[in-house]
Amino acid sequence: MTATRLPPMPGSYSGDGGNEGEEVSAVTVNDSLQRNIIDTAGRGSWKHAAFHVATTIATPAAYAPLPFAVSSLGWPLGVLSLVGATLTTWYSSLLIASLWKWDGKKHTTYRHLARSIYGNWGYWSIAFFQQVASLGNNIAIQIAAGSSLKAVYKYYHEEGSLTLQHFIIFFGIFELVLSQLPNIHSLRWLNAVCTFSTIGFAATTIGVTIYNGKKMDRRSVSYSLPGSSSEKMFKAFNGLGVIAFSFGDAMLPEIQSSVREPVKKTMYKGIAGAYTIIVLSYWQLAFLGYWAFGTEVEPFIVASLKTPEWTTVMANLFAVIQICGCFQIYCRPTYGFFEEKLASSEETGVKNHLVRLVCTSVYMGLITLVAAAMPFFGDFVAICGAIGFTPLDFVFPVLAHLKAKRLPKSSSPIVMLNIVIAMWFSAVAVMGCIGAVKFIIDDINTYKFFHDM
Repeated sequence: MTATRLPPMPGSYSGDGGNEGEEVSAVTVNDSLQRNIIDTAGRGSWKHAAFHVATTIATPAAYAPLPFAVSSLGWPLGVLSLVGATLTTWYSSLLIASLWKWDGKKHTTYRHLARSIYGNWGYWSIAFFQQVASLGNNIAIQIAAGSSLKAVYKYYHEEGSLTLQHFIIFFGIFELVLSQLPNIHSLRWLNAVCTFSTIGFAATTIGVTIYNGKKMDRRSVSYSLPGSSSEKMFKAFNGLGVIAFSFGDAMLPEIQSSVREPVKKTMYKGIAGAYTIIVLSYWQLAFLGYWAFGTEVEPFIVASLKTPEWTTVMANLFAVIQICGCFQIYCRPTYGFFEEKLASSEETGVKNHLVRLVCTSVYMGLITLVAAAMPFFGDFVAICGAIGFTPLDFVFPVLAHLKAKRLPKSSSPIVMLNIVIAMWFSAVAVMGCIGAVKFIIDDINTYKFFHDM
């Protein structure tokens, strides 16, 4: 294809503000559209980056299942897996951030960064994993949001006739409206509110979990792993997938493209801020939730909380608010991919807005349909973590760092660490997928489609 200089696409998902102080070289049509689809204006501060990263990772849909994951593994393996996953993804996030302009060029999406290192094979591999991660994540989010909205509704209308499916549809319509916002940077204030909602949800849920735990007869709480050896194995596999999901962040290059210079330093600070929130919320909720309810803890821990009821309502409201922003972060790669193929800078703004509306409507319709038909929250969380997030957040960053040769001399320990991480989490991806598929099959055999969970 002949290299062609194109102006910014009117009404696109982004626009290059040009304030990076560098010349814009001639690019192909697709590369120009890709630059327009992602927000590359570079206006965000480290706080904005922290809001985006925290909103992407630390969602109620991500860490509410953590007590269930720990209960599937037991105390020793559960604690080790959660702490290890936290430190590994923090390290991997810094590696991805360090690859900003690693070859002197700006790569504003995960898949374009992968192509710069691995070629077209890397591009299509990351595109596949990113789509699996974003689709699976948003299906799980739809289910979680619908469940939280239904819980609030039932508190005020105990005999109400609305089902889980109604609330999944209501949430889908609201997200379709938010999907018309142009880019990630335009979500910064929404994500700021979402970050504070994350803290509110964690604080409320942790407090109520402790309260419920103390009210219970502690002798009735069991921490033994029930079932046969094979059942324990599948539960453990499923738990590993849930933990992988809880650290899902397939959007770091996209987020990094929205921050101001010095980009690497700004992103490092943003990641540190986000992971501070993650550590303060994940570990406490996971361990206290398992302590309070033992092996009887629900996949979405709010469902285990009984009293006082008004606090569970508050926790559910925090969850819905936070989930609104997370959904938007994860749907952007899909929107960007299809706009890259369908939109054109030669069309009018009205036509491009129409393309956006059609793409977002089809996407939201598909996600809402699947979530309403199969509202198996824990299973979607596990399979999404295994197939989507494990390759993106645990395996690719360390291998890409090695391939890009961004290591100092005498770096053998780092090389060995990266290889060990890649090998172990590749195995986790396989085990998590096996466990998740097994439980999805069990649930499909147990429940009818569109079951009101």
